[in-house]
Amino acid sequence: MANTSEVVRIRNTQPRDFEAIGDLCRRVYPDTTPWQPEQLASHLHVFPEGQFVCVAGPEERVVGMSAGLIILWDDYQTLDSWEEFTANGMLTNHDPHRGHTFYGAEVIVDPTLQGHGVGGKLYAARRALVERLGLWRIRGGARLRDYHSYAGAMSASEYVVAVVHGFLTDRTLGFQLHEGFHVLAVVPHYLTEDPETLGFAAVVEWLNPLVIQPEHYADRPSLYIHRDAIARQLMQQESLRRTRPIKATDSSGTVS
Repeated sequence: MANTSEVVRIRNTQPRDFEAIGDLCRRVYPDTTPWQPEQLASHLHVFPEGQFVCVAGPEERVVGMSAGLIILWDDYQTLDSWEEFTANGMLTNHDPHRGHTFYGAEVIVDPTLQGHGVGGKLYAARRALVERLGLWRIRGGARLRDYHSYAGAMSASEYVVAVVHGFLTDRTLGFQLHEGFHVLAVVPHYLTEDPETLGFAAVVEWLNPLVIQPEHYADRPSLYIHRDAIARQLMQQESLRRTRPIKATDSSGTVS
């Protein structure tokens, strides 16, 4: 049992963490192949500042990790799989020169510390990085972790709507909604060999408040957005409209 009173902190992943990350993966996903050292080394090679671990105590025991990359969203389809978004987990498609989107490839937390703020600290580190780099947003695939319990009664899309509006709970999607993300779409076959999700995930998005523009969320589908969030979005749009300067025109109608 982990000591929940231990001080935990976030830092960038280092090669000395690889073995502990593998052990953490095996505890969280015992039936799934863990991150391999060559994959983790590739992450540090292409984008070291985008990889984080949460460590506990003076011995820096790894109790959480996250991996991510920058992509140009237009290079992909919304319904692409995890393997396509992450180059089969190698992150070699990292594109910092053209991309505006931080894509979250992974977040895992020690099962004995889930609900104790580790995931929130990892997401806060991501948001701080996105803001510092001036990226538009974070996107990723939220595993529909508890969907298997409801698959016989409803579609994955119906399940996501129920979770968004608070009628059902999902341990993964619910956490990301709490972190300020919104659902854009529901993806089949996002993950292979995942009996909890039956392969389904929700595409989620967090927008960088330092650079957000109305066009960044103008096409966001309202189906998966909580009504309170829609109201806030409309208020933000109206506020931006009112604060934008009005361009003057001369008598010919030419903008000056």
